[in-house]
Amino acid sequence: MFDYRAFNLPVDEVIPEIKNKLATTNTLLLQAPPGAGKSTLIPLALLDAPWLKKKKIVMLEPRRLAAKTIAARMAAMLGEETGATVGYRIRFENKISSATRIEVVTEGVLTRMIQHDNSLEDVALLIFDEFHERNLHADLALALSRETQQILRPDLRIMLMSATLEIPMLSSAIHAAVVESTGKQFPVQIMYGTDADVQALPECTALAVKQIAQQQEGDMLVFLPGQSEIHKCAEVLGKSLKGVSVVPLYGQLSPKEQQFAILPDRSGRRKVVLATNIAETSLTIEGIRIVVDSGFERRAVFDPATGLSRLITTRISRQSADQRAGRAGRLTPGFCYRMWSPATHTRLEQYRPPEMEYADLTRLVLELAHWGNSDVETLTWITHPPATSIQRATELLHHLEALENNRITEHGRHLHRLPTHPRIAHMLIRAQQNNQLPLATDIAPLLEERDPLSGETGIDITLRIEALRRFRKEKNGSARLIQIEKLAAQYRDLFGIEADNGEIYPYEIGELIAYAYPERIGCARPGKQAQFQMANGKMAMVHHQDTLAHEPWLAIAHVSERDNKGKIFLAAPLNPQDLAHMVKTKDLIIWDTRKGGIVAQRELRIGTLVLSSTPLHEPDTDCLIAAICEAIKKEGNLLLKWNEETAQLQNRILSLKTWRAHESWPDMRKETLLLACEKWLAPFLQHVKTTDDLKKLNLKSILLATLTSTQQQQLSRLAPEFVQVPSGSRIPLRYQADGSPPVLSVRLQECFGMKTSPTVNEGQIPVLVELLSPGFKPVQTTRDMSNFWRQTYFEVRKELKQRYPKHYWPDNPEEAEAVRGVKRKSFRP
Repeated sequence: MFDYRAFNLPVDEVIPEIKNKLATTNTLLLQAPPGAGKSTLIPLALLDAPWLKKKKIVMLEPRRLAAKTIAARMAAMLGEETGATVGYRIRFENKISSATRIEVVTEGVLTRMIQHDNSLEDVALLIFDEFHERNLHADLALALSRETQQILRPDLRIMLMSATLEIPMLSSAIHAAVVESTGKQFPVQIMYGTDADVQALPECTALAVKQIAQQQEGDMLVFLPGQSEIHKCAEVLGKSLKGVSVVPLYGQLSPKEQQFAILPDRSGRRKVVLATNIAETSLTIEGIRIVVDSGFERRAVFDPATGLSRLITTRISRQSADQRAGRAGRLTPGFCYRMWSPATHTRLEQYRPPEMEYADLTRLVLELAHWGNSDVETLTWITHPPATSIQRATELLHHLEALENNRITEHGRHLHRLPTHPRIAHMLIRAQQNNQLPLATDIAPLLEERDPLSGETGIDITLRIEALRRFRKEKNGSARLIQIEKLAAQYRDLFGIEADNGEIYPYEIGELIAYAYPERIGCARPGKQAQFQMANGKMAMVHHQDTLAHEPWLAIAHVSERDNKGKIFLAAPLNPQDLAHMVKTKDLIIWDTRKGGIVAQRELRIGTLVLSSTPLHEPDTDCLIAAICEAIKKEGNLLLKWNEETAQLQNRILSLKTWRAHESWPDMRKETLLLACEKWLAPFLQHVKTTDDLKKLNLKSILLATLTSTQQQQLSRLAPEFVQVPSGSRIPLRYQADGSPPVLSVRLQECFGMKTSPTVNEGQIPVLVELLSPGFKPVQTTRDMSNFWRQTYFEVRKELKQRYPKHYWPDNPEEAEAVRGVKRKSFRP
C-alpha cells in the first residue's frame, strides 16, 4: 500500500477528507496552494480507494511538458519506471502498459477517450488538474464527461483541482463538494515596483533581474509574455550578468532543452530561467527561490467577426499573479518581485478569461458533431460557447465538407480520427486521395508549429519545406526544424509512408494549403500592389518586396489582423486551374440602388471571389421579389413613394388601433410595414425592375387592399377621410399616428350654421376644428363650435373684418348661411 505521509507534502492533511467525500459523492473541487503536491500525491493516494474497483484514474494536464514530468515524478515516488503503474498519453506519444492504473493525458486526448468509449468503462476517476487555466479542451472534456456521468455512469468520479479555483461559481455550476487545503507552503514575500513599459519589456526585465541578483541569493524564475521577449532579455543578461546560467523555457523547445531548464545547473552555477506561463503551474523547477514577474502574457485571440486570429500581449489576472508567486515558495521561503504598482494590481482582472470566450471553436464543433450533438445548448457548460464563434466554426466545417446540414459526414469522421485541427486533417485526407501525402505531411507541421525561418526570409512556405528537407539530408538545423521534422515523422508513421526529399513544386503546395484554408484563397487586387482579396471577403497584404507580392493568386496559410487588414505571414503561389473543385456557380440577383434597380447575373466564384459573370436574362421571379423585398427592408423609406395620402391612410388605421384596442386593426407604422413587406407588397412586385417602377406603386391602394371588406367599411364609417361642412364642401380630416383627435382645417365662413363640432369613432372622439381666415391662415382652434360662436367669434370677427372688409361677417353666425367664396353685401338705396 502506498504511504502518502512518507513524503510529507502539504496536501496530505486533506487526503482523508478527499477520500471520504469521494466515497459519498461523484463530483469534487479541491483547492490547494502551489507546491502542495496535489498533482502527484493525490492520484497515488487514491489508488487503494474501494470504489476504484481496479479501474483507472485519468488526469488531464493542460501542457505536454507538465504531463510527462508529473507522470515521471509519480512513477519515481512508486519506485517504478514511467509506463508501469503510472503512464502518460500526449499527442503522437504515449508511455503506458496493461498494468497502468494512472494515466496523465493532455490536449484532446481525454476527449478522444470519451468519444471512443462514451461510458468510460475502465475509468473510475477523472481529474482535471490546474482547471483554473480554463483550457478549451478541459471545458469540452468536462462537458462530455458530465453528460456521461449524468446519463451512463453515475459512479464515475470527477475532481477539479487548482490553487486558484472560482469555488462558488464552480460548486454551483456542477453541484460539487469542496475540499480546501491551506497547505504548508513556504512564505513568499511580495514586492511591487513601478509599471513596466510593455514596449521595452525585455530591457526593463533584464535590468530588474540584474538588480535583484545583486540583492538576493538563489535561482530565479522570470515570467515574460513570449519567445521574442525571452530571447531579447537573455541577450541583454548574457552581456551584463556574469557567472550565471540564463536558460529559456517555453513550449516550442525540445524536450531536452525543457528538461535543462527544469533541472539544476550541472556545473552548480546560479540559474535564471526565462519562461512563458508554461512555468505558471504544475512544473516544479528545482532550486527556485525568486520569481520576477513582468505581469504580461501572450494570448491568441480569435475574432469571429473577421475570421482572423491575432496575438495580443495583455496583463495577467490576479489569479495568474498568485500562481506565479507560488513558484517561489515551493521548496524554501522565497521572494516575488512584481513589475507593476499596487494600484495597478487592484485593477487586474480577478480571473483569467476562459479560452472558450476567445478561441477558435472549429475542433469543438466537430467533436460535438461526432458525439451526435449538433446543439450546444443541451450540454452543461461552465462557460457557454459564444454563438458567433459556433456559427463561424460550423460554416468552416461545411466548407471542409465535414458537416452537411449540421450533421457529421463520413469525410468529417475521417477528419475527426486525425489528431490535428480539422483544416490540417482535411488537407491530409485530400492529399492522400490525390497521391500528394508525402508533401502534405511536410506542410502540416509547418502550419502547426512556429516558423523555422526568420521573418526576413519572406512568406513563401516553399522555402520552409526546402529547409526541412535539407535538414533531413544533412541532420543539421535549428531546434524548430528538429521539432517540425519530429511531427512530420509522426504524420508519416500515422499514414505508413516514407519521407520525400525530391523536387518541390510551389503550385502543388498552394493547392494543398487551399484545402486547409479555402476561405483564405487570395486574388491580387487590381491596381493595389501586394494586396489580395481573400475568398472570405477580407483584405490581406504582404510587403511589396516579397517574392510572392506580384503573384496573381495566393493560398494563404497564416494571416493576422493588423490595421483592419490581414498581414500575410505564410503563403504559397496558386494556379487557379487547380481550384476547379472549389468553383461554385451562383446566380446573383440583388437590388442595387446606385445602378438603378435589379442586377441579375450568373457568377463563377470561390467564396466571395468572382471569376466570371454573365447576365441572367430571365431570372427567377421569386428570387427577384426576394431581392426587392430585401432592399425595401433596408432602403424602403427612400425607394417607395410615401405621399401624404398614404400617410393619412396609415394614421387612420393606427388611430383605430389605439381607439379600439379590442379589435384586430393591423400595425401600419412604416418601420413595421418595411420589415414585413413580403406579406403585403410582394404580389405587386412581379414586374418591378427599376427604382422608377417602385415609385409608381400606389401604396395607398395596396395598403387599403390588405384590409378585409368589413374593415374597409368600418374604416370609412369610424375614421372617415372627409367631413362635409355647412357650405357643402368635403374637407379632408388630418389624422395623427398616435391616436390624438383628428384635425379639420376649414375656412371660418364655411362653418356658419355649424352648431356642434363633428366627431369620429361613433361620436367618441371630437374633431379638433382649425378655423382659417379667408386667406387660409389659422385664427382659432376649438373642439366646441357652439361655445366658439358665443364666446370667441365676435373678437375674431372684429380683427378679420378689418383685414377682409369685402367678406360677409354676420351678427348671428349659428343661423347664417355658410359661404365658400365672397358673399356680396345686399344693395340698399
